[in-house]
Amino acid sequence: MKSAYLLLLGLTLALCTQASAQPAASSPAEMISNYRVRHGEGRVTLDRKLNQIAQEQAAAMAARETLDHGVLAPFSSRMANSGSDRAAENIAYGYDNFAKTLEQWIDSAGHRKNLLLPGASRVGLASSKSATGRTYWAMVIAGGSKRTPPSKRLAKRQADKSCTIAILGLCL
Repeated sequence: MKSAYLLLLGLTLALCTQASAQPAASSPAEMISNYRVRHGEGRVTLDRKLNQIAQEQAAAMAARETLDHGVLAPFSSRMANSGSDRAAENIAYGYDNFAKTLEQWIDSAGHRKNLLLPGASRVGLASSKSATGRTYWAMVIAGGSKRTPPSKRLAKRQADKSCTIAILGLCL
């Protein structure tokens, strides 16, 4: 009887030790980063502005029960104030957890290309449930920073040409 208790105690300890050795579940940004790193791209961090853009998209799709990049407005206009010069968006519905949604995107060539956007450093992610309980997902991934518009660059060049002498950024 005593050996049965010891065996049971040993098995319990082994199972508990094995369970505690399992890594904690990764956040969506970590999952995306890990995938990107495995494929030669840099890590991404969660971005408040991109999260907001993704949340608005997910909520709009859930409210209308439609999977559509343009449900609110064209992607380019939704990203206009994001401070990014390159960005992509993935959307999905159906899965209640991000891991399954990420798998779905990885299995799709177009979505996979977005996940591996070169130079991306920020990501936003959101989900929203529709009235019928369907989960809609939106991910926005972005990199770089907006450059000065060509018209402003031209104006600066023209102003620079009128300088005879420039000292410490001052035109004399």
